[in-house]
Amino acid sequence: MSETRPTYGYPDYGYPSHNNPYGYQAPQQEPPLPPKPPKSRRPWAALVVGAAVTAVVAGGVGGAVGYTAARATTPPAQTTASAGLVVAADTGEVSPPAAGSIAAIAVALQPSVVQLNVSGSQGSGTGSGFILRSDGYILTNNHVASIADGGGSIKVVFNDGSKADATLVGTNPGYDLAVVKVNKSGLPAVTLGTSGALQVGDSAIAIGSPLGLQGTVTSGIISALNRPVTAGGSGDAAYINAIQTDAAINPGNSGGPLVNGSGQVIGINSAIATMGQGGQTGSIGLGFAIPIDTAKRIAEEIIATGTSTTPIMGVELDMNYSGDGAKVTTVSAGGPAASGGVQTGDIVTEFDGQSIADATALIVDIRSHAPGDQVTLTVQRNGQTQDVTVTLGSK
Repeated sequence: MSETRPTYGYPDYGYPSHNNPYGYQAPQQEPPLPPKPPKSRRPWAALVVGAAVTAVVAGGVGGAVGYTAARATTPPAQTTASAGLVVAADTGEVSPPAAGSIAAIAVALQPSVVQLNVSGSQGSGTGSGFILRSDGYILTNNHVASIADGGGSIKVVFNDGSKADATLVGTNPGYDLAVVKVNKSGLPAVTLGTSGALQVGDSAIAIGSPLGLQGTVTSGIISALNRPVTAGGSGDAAYINAIQTDAAINPGNSGGPLVNGSGQVIGINSAIATMGQGGQTGSIGLGFAIPIDTAKRIAEEIIATGTSTTPIMGVELDMNYSGDGAKVTTVSAGGPAASGGVQTGDIVTEFDGQSIADATALIVDIRSHAPGDQVTLTVQRNGQTQDVTVTLGSK
């Protein structure tokens, strides 16, 4: 029996190919909708990703959900018994959700999660974000917000239906992160947790606007940690040491929070895996989030300075090397790697004691650190294995 494996490519925003690093594919025909659906925008596509391979952005499919509502024309019935069935009286009161339940977390977090309607020269779309600070700073994905760079617009829709214009404070494409700001104060900011203590099997809850449906809550578990994921095009690639979850993540969830069982943000939902060209582009139980420990540093730098730093080792790697480890093809003179004793031709097999599968895995591990961090590399050189210490630089 042949096995069908997920394929990874750059998803299509549905924008013209000029100046589009993600490439363009004709959008697939939408499935039929219920009659007279409400008008909707094309949701932002979450990035299509693959472990240790370059990924691309999946095309968002515009859509809306039709619904009908009926109002009772008679007063609510009192408690009755009929044919052995006991029906409780409708008192009009709703019990509060149990503390620690998904319902309680949703009630607490939904006011802090926003929808971003973004437009620019390359098109428009919808993504998610969350309030990082009460004075109006909102964290989201670069691939959601950056389309407004250069004269576009960002409209923020809050959970209560109110709206506000936002400005783009700064981005870091290498981490797929962006910060935007609205001119409001007293906003309900999220509580940040830590991603460093996560364990496979921990609860995971995603909140956002998949397919433009604001305030959607999905739940699952952390299904894997430290998953090397790449997303982006040439010159604009993001390398993520990702949290993997089976909580449903769909186009439009991008930039929204992944939270733990205590309602603390542990990641930023950023990418999904798909079954390849022409295959399923919605959730297949493989979503990926940027760890909040990394995102917090980037966001704080952007808020403080409008930009942020990316750690570098000062080498070029052979992305096509088929052996185990990451092969160094060039060492920058005077750079961190050169100062630490790394040489051209070295094969990096471990990073701080953890095995390195390939060049992508090494880049992801570097990106999970900050400039100035000291790391230990195990390298193979002329048939010998040795450890070298490198203090990461920045760009």
